[in-house]
Amino acid sequence: MKSLRLILTNANYFGPSWVFASLNILFGTWAIYIPQVKESLAIDKSELGFAIFFLSLGVFTVFPFASTIVNKLGVGKATFYGVLLSCASAMLPLLAPNYYALMGALFLFGATNGFTDISMNTLVTEVEKKDRVKFMSASHGFFSLGGVLAGVGSFLIGPLGNPALHMGMAVALVLAVNLMFYKKYLNVTAALEANEGFSLKLFKPLMLLGLISFIAMGSEGAIVDWSGLYLKEVSIAPEALWGAGFLGFQITMTLGRFMGDAVSERLGSVKMIAVGTVLALVGYVLVLTENTYLAIAGFALGGLGFSVMIPEVFRIGGNVKGVDSSQGIAFIAGTGYAGFLCAPPILGFLAETSSLKTSFVALLGCAVIILGITVVLKKKQANHK
Repeated sequence: MKSLRLILTNANYFGPSWVFASLNILFGTWAIYIPQVKESLAIDKSELGFAIFFLSLGVFTVFPFASTIVNKLGVGKATFYGVLLSCASAMLPLLAPNYYALMGALFLFGATNGFTDISMNTLVTEVEKKDRVKFMSASHGFFSLGGVLAGVGSFLIGPLGNPALHMGMAVALVLAVNLMFYKKYLNVTAALEANEGFSLKLFKPLMLLGLISFIAMGSEGAIVDWSGLYLKEVSIAPEALWGAGFLGFQITMTLGRFMGDAVSERLGSVKMIAVGTVLALVGYVLVLTENTYLAIAGFALGGLGFSVMIPEVFRIGGNVKGVDSSQGIAFIAGTGYAGFLCAPPILGFLAETSSLKTSFVALLGCAVIILGITVVLKKKQANHK
């Protein structure tokens, strides 16, 4: 909790961390209104799925250009402008008058969120380097906290009865806090690496980090989407416990990220990822027992394991020699989002053709791959000493 205390007692660190919370407050508020948007525009599930694809398309479209823009503006200014653009675009999906306007609105929302995501992770990387502190994991904890705040806000759906007004209140909260703290990070710039372009030699370490990001974020997305169905259909859990796996996963994910920086300081990033992977593997074993309570404990343990992986991969990627921090983070973020989007439907196909339990066996196998990558990364570190 050292890094959380650092954030809460120092405005220089709270400002960047609040950007993480901001992004998930906006996204989470949009997410809770998805069923209502579907109903109000009279679209079916396949049309809704295609519209949401445009959100992902917006994210991927901005990734190739984001690092150049971040470096040109300065990472502090890019982060603040990203927050402003995300706030403006967050209103659009809930104001869309028709299906085609919804697709355009979600594209813009995805693009601004993707840009802000890269900017804020680069910002924290640069502040960590400059001040010789660690708060990347706790900043990702703030992202999880933003989702919790959005979830609490769902109690306003009935009393307000107005999605655009609800989102307007979320935007007002995000802006009010950011306007209090943005000057603390506005002038932060990223040190540019002197290199001759994105060579294959520099690309190789990012490939391994990108693979970890792909698997870790894909696994997160799969557990979020499939844990309830697993408890219902495989563990034959009572209805009251169908959401317990998701809840346990989210709680330990948030707590793990708040505690992660202090542990990382002692172990180092690669060992931290390895420890997280072992926890995730044990979690999967518990899930695969099919016992309801062991499965719930397994999902919670998985949340603790995965909580540290993405922050540490961003931390390593932002410090690869010869690569601009924004460039490394953009690559890792891109591969991570690809995993987050691809894994749930792939596992759905596995569940349909084989069984849901087979899908979780596949996830366990993917975690073993991460463990193997950490062994390779550790050897590389030893060779460079």
